[in-house]
Amino acid sequence: MGRSGGQGHQGALRAGGNLLAGLLLVGLTGCTSDGAARGAADASASGPPRRSASGAPAPSGTSAASTGTGTTGPGGGSGAASLVPELDERQQPRDRAGARALLARIVVDQDAFGPEVRRSSPFESDPDSWPVLGHDCVWRTEGLPPDVLATSTRQFHVPAADGRGRVRIHATVTVHRTREESGWETAHAMEEVLRCPNQVLRAGEELKGLWGASLYLGEQLNGWSEDAFSESGQWVGEGSGGPQRYLWSQGQFGPVTVAVAGKGADGVTEQTLNALVVQGTSRMMYRAGQVLGKVSR
Repeated sequence: MGRSGGQGHQGALRAGGNLLAGLLLVGLTGCTSDGAARGAADASASGPPRRSASGAPAPSGTSAASTGTGTTGPGGGSGAASLVPELDERQQPRDRAGARALLARIVVDQDAFGPEVRRSSPFESDPDSWPVLGHDCVWRTEGLPPDVLATSTRQFHVPAADGRGRVRIHATVTVHRTREESGWETAHAMEEVLRCPNQVLRAGEELKGLWGASLYLGEQLNGWSEDAFSESGQWVGEGSGGPQRYLWSQGQFGPVTVAVAGKGADGVTEQTLNALVVQGTSRMMYRAGQVLGKVSR
């Protein structure tokens, strides 16, 4: 199904994807316009990961993203100017040790989201685990698939205070062997939403009414990622106080995918949750470009 599936929802999906893409473009512009101070900090720095690369529609490996300079989508329509640098293939890791070192330079800590954000416990996922969505729409944990060299998910939260509930944030970085394999991950994520709009994360925790949108680089407002994917819906779980807003944003640069998930709470606006997700995703995309792109070093 993938990009061509779910055409009855296409207008709503594209509208939601455009909104988040526009916010991320602004966020990434903020990262790149901070000058040397932020660039130097990010270059020296250093939740659930997405998913198996099997059974998905074709990725964006040969689209305009392949050059890092495209400003039109596959259909030739004009879109946002690209902030994605050209990939420097010499910087791509060749083994797991190199991938783990790369991952450490991209993944963010709580300061990327703002002063109110704290680390959660447990903080970091098992580096050898990989969640897989079963045919019954229930998530299970398996070992790393062959195409993944390294992955990490970190968990954060904004503490409950002043009548506002606890906001949960998950930040994920995955390093694949090739750009094509990371594109398959993004394509498969879209297929999962179409196949399972209601998903069980674990006992007592569910996602409901999920919608997904996927945009190539240069398509509509996507000027920040070779292939951008977002999903939204409702999250229900222990301590949620009822259905809450859920948002996932995923981007791709070369062999790397980055993603941030946000789970809302009572007293938290949609704009606040969007801002947290955009801040984390744009910061990791900026770091990936600094490490893997043909930029000044």
